[in-house]
Amino acid sequence: MTRILVVEDEDDIASVLVDYLRHAGYEPERVADGEAALERMVADPPALTLLDVMLPRLDGMAVLREVRRHNANPVIMLTARIEEVDRLVGLELGADDYVCKPFSPREVVARVRAVLRRSAAQDAPAAPAVRRLELDDSLWRASLDGVPLTLTRLEFRLLQALSRQPGRIFSRSQLLDLAYDDAAEVTERAVDSHVKNLRRKLAATGSGHDWIRSVYGVGFAFEEPAD
Repeated sequence: MTRILVVEDEDDIASVLVDYLRHAGYEPERVADGEAALERMVADPPALTLLDVMLPRLDGMAVLREVRRHNANPVIMLTARIEEVDRLVGLELGADDYVCKPFSPREVVARVRAVLRRSAAQDAPAAPAVRRLELDDSLWRASLDGVPLTLTRLEFRLLQALSRQPGRIFSRSQLLDLAYDDAAEVTERAVDSHVKNLRRKLAATGSGHDWIRSVYGVGFAFEEPAD
């Protein structure tokens, strides 16, 4: 069974999460403080960790920062904090997703499934099937379902960065670093304008799919069609 580590110091919340994960076919394991979580995540990494931010002995951000020195196993942060800066810090440290309290345990299980699928897809060998989105790095050309996309160089680089890791949420500052030669001279809000243009050009191909998802207060993610 797929082992999920639940790091939560509130007994009621932890109990609900453990029950729902077990019912969904996972093997949940619960620890209640940051130091115990860090030890388990490094010594015996689970398939995925649900990591609360506010923990005794060592907070979740510190745990994540140290774990990322050892492995890249998926981590979903659980937090009562709703400030944008807190979510951005977690993503910068390597969190794969965020769930804000109070939450639906069904939503948490759905997020777990989605992150595990994404992680498995990234680890799997490349499939021989033709991708719907085609990028030619050498010629700065892009097409969607055979329809050419007329992109600026910045739009191309943004699309390239997003599409290389479908489903991953990128903060604006991360996209600035990936897409701009001199990000220090560009404001983070400039990313919004370029993403808006990208969405318009992708939609103009008639694909009928919203390829770039906005994550309120955090950033953007590239979403491939379910089929």
